Amino acid sequence: MNTISNKTFSAKPADIKKNWLLLDAEDVPLGRLSSKVASLLRGKHKPEFTPHMDTGDHVIVINAEKVALTGNKMANKLYFRHTGYPGGEKFTSAEEMLEKDPTSLVMKAVKGMLPKNKLGRKMLTNLRVYAGPVHTQAAQKPEKIEL
Repeated sequence: MNTISNKTFSAKPADIKKNWLLLDAEDVPLGRLSSKVASLLRGKHKPEFTPHMDTGDHVIVINAEKVALTGNKMANKLYFRHTGYPGGEKFTSAEEMLEKDPTSLVMKAVKGMLPKNKLGRKMLTNLRVYAGPVHTQAAQKPEKIEL
């Protein structure tokens, strides 16, 4: 008899094991970094990936202030927000964002690559971004990932 099961595996909360991963953003293009981080947060690198469950790992990104943007994106790329008042459109360049709060640039890029629902918002809580090389999750012994 055939021992191979043809049933689809669906991860249960007890099956999920979350690891801690560390990525260095120094001189890495923002898009490549954020797509890798989003994939790790979703858990797509694991064989037990289940789309409707949070199977991803905890991800720590350091040196966010040294992330690279190719071409003229540093000056030309604009981020939009609205105050809620009529005519309240505000635009911020990537250069201004990097100077004011470098972690927000990475967070915004990763958030855009996650699902736009409750699960995506839950996955984003597993991301920690630090502007410099020092992070506070040393006790979790994160595994360094090369890009």
